[in-house]
Amino acid sequence: MRGPHNIIRLIRTGATLERTGAMAVIMDALEAPPLVRGTLRCLAWPFKWLGAKGNPAMPPAPRALTALGPAYIKFGQILSTRPDLVGSDLAQQMRILQDKLPPFPIETAKATIEAELGVPVEQIFDDFSPPVAAASIAQVHKARLRGTGEAVAIKVLRPGIERAFRVDIDAFYFAANMIELLSASSRRLRPTDIIAHFEGVVMGELDLRLEASSASEFAANTEGDAGFQLPSIKWDLSSRHVMTMEWADGVPMGDNDAIDAAGHDRRVLGDRVLQLFLSHALRDGYFHADMHQGNLKVAANGNIIIYDFGIMGHIDEYTRRVYAEILYGFIKRDYQRVAEVHFEAGYVPADRDVDEFARALRAVGEPIFGMDATRISMGNLLSYLFEVTERFGMETRTELILLQRTMVVVEGVARSLNPQINIWQVAKPVVEDYIRKSLGPRAIAQSLGRTAAVLARFGPRLPQLVEQALMRSAAPPPPAPPRRRRRDMAFWAGFGAVVGAGSLAVILSLL
Repeated sequence: MRGPHNIIRLIRTGATLERTGAMAVIMDALEAPPLVRGTLRCLAWPFKWLGAKGNPAMPPAPRALTALGPAYIKFGQILSTRPDLVGSDLAQQMRILQDKLPPFPIETAKATIEAELGVPVEQIFDDFSPPVAAASIAQVHKARLRGTGEAVAIKVLRPGIERAFRVDIDAFYFAANMIELLSASSRRLRPTDIIAHFEGVVMGELDLRLEASSASEFAANTEGDAGFQLPSIKWDLSSRHVMTMEWADGVPMGDNDAIDAAGHDRRVLGDRVLQLFLSHALRDGYFHADMHQGNLKVAANGNIIIYDFGIMGHIDEYTRRVYAEILYGFIKRDYQRVAEVHFEAGYVPADRDVDEFARALRAVGEPIFGMDATRISMGNLLSYLFEVTERFGMETRTELILLQRTMVVVEGVARSLNPQINIWQVAKPVVEDYIRKSLGPRAIAQSLGRTAAVLARFGPRLPQLVEQALMRSAAPPPPAPPRRRRRDMAFWAGFGAVVGAGSLAVILSLL
């Protein structure tokens, strides 16, 4: 479906933002420069009549994003956790995109359950409720298991959601291709690869069997984590479009008044949210990658409950060590080591000057450490680091996109609980513990042991593998393939694509 017809979709994006008034609201919240603000609005205004009206009862920004589709709703969910970026008013408006979207009929949900499980709903569940939460991809019903009376949550995919996401992702691909074509400097960011990564994550979220599997693995990894719990999955009542799990009772993480009324310490909760995420990412290499307030509750005993396991992140052990050393270097203000880690990992081209890169990193870190604790932000660090790495030719690391995005979301959640939180002080013990366990003498010995085990396993084949490698290196290179024609980038489509791509610039940068 990727082709020039996506121009219509992109133009409609800009038109919808303008027609609903969301363009001005978002530009104001993000403090867009006057030139950017004026250019986008001038380009979108002639097509305003093509935009969707949306639900007039909603504020402009969520109204527009809801009308545009599920991928845009995901963008709004990210903004809802960042009041420091978009202001508390817009962040509060965006929270309705987390679990308060218009539901689909309960009869449709029951029909899906019966079709998937092969049994009428009444034979499995009692007290099947109307939707208690409706998000961009699915909605949730509360019920009780017939016979045991156990309370459960039943997640049902929205009808036709796969098709809706496919349309949005195709438009993003087209916008990414146009951005690469029209801006040579953007190619370093590999926008097409970023969208491909986003596509893989989202399409995995549309199979609830994979979500159930993710929940099971995540529960096994975090079984011993204090102050943290997960609802258990009912495998016999789950399928591709339906997932049943234990009902999680608790106070919504986004309701500070209710948290205070229940007697919970929000400072403790803010620290714990951030430290749990870092522990899961560094210790396990497997983390919940959608940790906004709509997926978090606080149990009566003070435990943090997390659910909705559609988007999970995975990073290999080597990348975890690199990421930890970079964080640790900034925490210790050892910019020379941070620079060396970038070069050792191949993140920065080897022909660049490591000392000059270290000085540039110092310019990133020192202003942040000079700030008051309430202003220290991991989001600001990532923004400044992006500017520096761009100057030194570092390519976007697609394997870190989800990790970096989730770090920003988690920081927003922690700061909403405790605006005075010092991100560095909270992160320091987790990062130090990982460094000690993973980069110390014992970790080195374990790595050497695993290497020896691999060599022993492949030892008999090593001569053959070496011979094959030498033969391949000696063979003449194959002829270069013909450059693929870009059929979907006809010159005549340039203006229309600029309209849509320009309107999506902020969205694509945060996906």
